[in-house]
Amino acid sequence: MRQSGLLNDVTCSLTVDKSPHNAFLPLLVAFLILAFAAVFWTSLPYIRRCRSTQRLMDLVCCQGSQHSMESVRTTLQNEETTNELSMEQNKSKSTRLKSLDTFRGFSLTVMVFVNYGGGGYWFFEHAPWNGLTVADLVMPWFVFIIGTSVVLAFSSMHKKGVPRLQLLRKLSWRTIVLMLIGFCFINYSPRDGLLSWSWLRIPGVLQRLGFTYFVLALMQTFSPHREIPLKEHHWWNPIQDVLLYWPEWLFVALLEIMWLCITFFMPVPNCPTGYLGAGGIGDDGLYSNCTGGAAAYIDRWLLGDKIYWHPSCKALYHTTQPFEPEGVLGTINSIVMGFFGMQAGKILLFFREKNRSILTRFLAWALILGISAAILSKCTRDEGFIPVNKNLWSLSYVTCMGFMSFVLLGVMYFVVDIKKWWGGQPFIYPGLNSIFVYVGHSLLGFYFPFSWEMRFQDSHWEKLFQNLWGTALWVFIAYLLYRKRFFLKI
Repeated sequence: MRQSGLLNDVTCSLTVDKSPHNAFLPLLVAFLILAFAAVFWTSLPYIRRCRSTQRLMDLVCCQGSQHSMESVRTTLQNEETTNELSMEQNKSKSTRLKSLDTFRGFSLTVMVFVNYGGGGYWFFEHAPWNGLTVADLVMPWFVFIIGTSVVLAFSSMHKKGVPRLQLLRKLSWRTIVLMLIGFCFINYSPRDGLLSWSWLRIPGVLQRLGFTYFVLALMQTFSPHREIPLKEHHWWNPIQDVLLYWPEWLFVALLEIMWLCITFFMPVPNCPTGYLGAGGIGDDGLYSNCTGGAAAYIDRWLLGDKIYWHPSCKALYHTTQPFEPEGVLGTINSIVMGFFGMQAGKILLFFREKNRSILTRFLAWALILGISAAILSKCTRDEGFIPVNKNLWSLSYVTCMGFMSFVLLGVMYFVVDIKKWWGGQPFIYPGLNSIFVYVGHSLLGFYFPFSWEMRFQDSHWEKLFQNLWGTALWVFIAYLLYRKRFFLKI
């Protein structure tokens, strides 16, 4: 009884010897600096214009003669005429969609930053399994942009009369080159050389992008309709850009049905059918060897051990099985994501003279995909019918990313191409040299001057500065290549 009373009398108190540093202060400072730089860059043309106007006013006041006034007026008129002619020439020469290049460059810039470490913040790293972080947004944006670019590029070549056989050679060659580049640099290490046979990995980011491009380009090459007739007095006019391409929609629907059937009905040895968990210690450790369910089983069956052995779920869930985030089954939904981008390209192409129709259709598609993602995931991370999962490229993940892609492209199209409030700088520069920047940052990212050995490993300050510095260097390199008119194309 006495011992019990003594135990009840024990009290504890916590004291803080030193207040911790605010971990988000480096991020706030970096944001303010970048915001100030953006405002200064945007206002620089107006400052120059005001200075030029002031010089002209000083010149007029000093000379004070009617002749000088007339000469100044004549000079201004000549300059305005010259500027208008040069702007018209530039518009006639430039046929690229600036908003699409800006979107591509923005996605690539974010990708470089998160690949370099994202300042050590957890939300710039990939989610361990279900859920979304900033790092999980970039890859689907690229796939969406590929689909949009395929429609615009191949439609232009169709109008030029390029034979179908030549288109097939072009898309096949580009696919092979993309896959070879991805295969070589993903297996490169400074110790083992160009191909690291000791830890060879067959799938990869560029391999998936290349194969997705191949399928989308084939669909566009053999597409039966080249333009929408825009006839009047038809009830299906609002959805004619869907109905006229029903074979493509049927093909994509069959692909998605195949993904659903394999994912939820394919038996996996020693695992529950339809399992979408991370395995390991997840689910109370009941399915420790079932990481990824059917997706991982298919990859191991087809590729053996030549897949990724350090997935994002390994640290948190202590998994022991490999899992390939760029695997075979996920590529099906990558094609679906690219097809959403193709739909955006068709809208831009066939309704290019009707900006309101373009923005309305973008908004409609965003709402459809966003509502679909909300229903499939039940607006939760783990409790939905199909959780949002980048590792599996789940259907809810694809619809959610399709929603974001339509919104972002629509906003950039409105700001850059319609209102011309922004020229896309600086993102448009890496967007025009995406292959060069992607491969370059992957191969040289861990060498000076892009990175160095940090002295303060436990602080976000130096790591954030290093990652921002490396990203900014690649944007600057892309700007120099733009000035030299050098664009790496495949």
